Amino acid sequence: MNEIRVRFAPSPTGYLHVGGVRTALFNYLFARHNGGKFILRIEDTDRERSTEESIEQIIEGMKWVGFDWDEGPFRQTERQQIYLEHVERLLKKGTAYRCYCTSEELEERRKAALSKGEKPKYDGRCRELPQSTVSLQPSGDRPYAVRFKTPHEGKTIFNDILRGEVVFDNSELDDLIILRSDKTPTYNFCVVIDDATMNITHVIRGDDHLANTPRQIQLYKGLGYPIPQFAHLSMILGSDKARLSKRHGATSILAYRDMGYLPEAMVNYLVRLGWSHGDQEIFNRAELIKYFSFENINKSAAVFNPEKLLWVNSHYIKTENPLRLAKELKPHLVAEKLIPPHPPLEKGGRGDLIIDEEIAKVIPLLQERSKTLVEMAKGMEFYFINDIKYDEKAKEKLFTPSIKPVLEKLIEMIEKTEDFSHTSIEGIFNKLVEESKIKLGNIAQPVRLALTGKTVSPGIFEVILVLGKKSVIERLKLALNSF
Repeated sequence: MNEIRVRFAPSPTGYLHVGGVRTALFNYLFARHNGGKFILRIEDTDRERSTEESIEQIIEGMKWVGFDWDEGPFRQTERQQIYLEHVERLLKKGTAYRCYCTSEELEERRKAALSKGEKPKYDGRCRELPQSTVSLQPSGDRPYAVRFKTPHEGKTIFNDILRGEVVFDNSELDDLIILRSDKTPTYNFCVVIDDATMNITHVIRGDDHLANTPRQIQLYKGLGYPIPQFAHLSMILGSDKARLSKRHGATSILAYRDMGYLPEAMVNYLVRLGWSHGDQEIFNRAELIKYFSFENINKSAAVFNPEKLLWVNSHYIKTENPLRLAKELKPHLVAEKLIPPHPPLEKGGRGDLIIDEEIAKVIPLLQERSKTLVEMAKGMEFYFINDIKYDEKAKEKLFTPSIKPVLEKLIEMIEKTEDFSHTSIEGIFNKLVEESKIKLGNIAQPVRLALTGKTVSPGIFEVILVLGKKSVIERLKLALNSF
């Protein structure tokens, strides 16, 4: 078998959505599983809607989920001469022709066909006109488009890897415009030329492209290029079984990044939308590459389940190495204004210079309780704040005259301890309980408020340990001054 070559070819007319990422993922895994090549191509022929911002977001999104491509990104706008050369080739072969019909004429005929209950397709009236030239040279003052002579008899049949034999009646196809009157090539034509000249062996794409396939197969034949194998993936649906859209929540892959999802979790969840390997739910990248095959792709549409995605994400947060999580967490800490975007070189306050190791030591306190990185960042506020603002209702309830001497004693005991460990801290609290005749919870809650400004936090002993002896003493003294 020749080297397998696949491509992901998004259109930069908007963000990179989760459906596109799943298509890219299946292409990526198929290529990696078979030792082939994965190519990134930007299909920016729609000049009115394509934007540089969208291209940048596509590339950023692909990098975030870790889909490293082997070739590209190629841009169709940089390949215009290649398309024009292929139009010339078809004109010279007589399998394409100039069409002088104006857009107004075509619209009138379309309406007339609809009024008669007929399919509004091109009637072919320029198909047999004498072609004064078989090149793209000007034809007097008359603008023209170029159409491909589609066979109108017989059937176009191909074997879809996922769907089996697919049959289209050629009489349903009209003569496709391959070059507009402004000399810009059309989508279906560019796709065929790109796939052929890039030696694409397998076209794996969404089933919304299924109707384009017979047109493209005819173009392959007309140009004398080998026809790749096709695999059309079923769409992703929302919970209401309608096609996934903005009304179902965020669909941009970068929006999920900003919501605090890990790239590994997104990949793991999206691959399970239509593919399986036994009952296994969680896969690392190496396992996905090893096990991926078309045989285990589901042919029916998949339903996007936000709760399941959240579960997968929480699993990865719980099991990920804290130092690795720290790198992903930093943008969210910046967004919460807990650390500066660009820390200065010299350390001033606690939020002035934050290194990954410092963030990582707080992470274990929050891994079990955080479903997203945004939740984790919010939960870290107690560690990074310099100016503690106490919950007023809690302060009134917990900072009482009777607890003040207990906090003073706690400060004294912590200052004296040399073994600042979980065991010694627990011992200090047990001794306070015994001497003050106050329950542990009635001591822990005022201490928690003093250290974090809130009544909810990770375990109080863990909070004390991660803050460190110096910071704990400073915060307790600050609390006493607020009584």
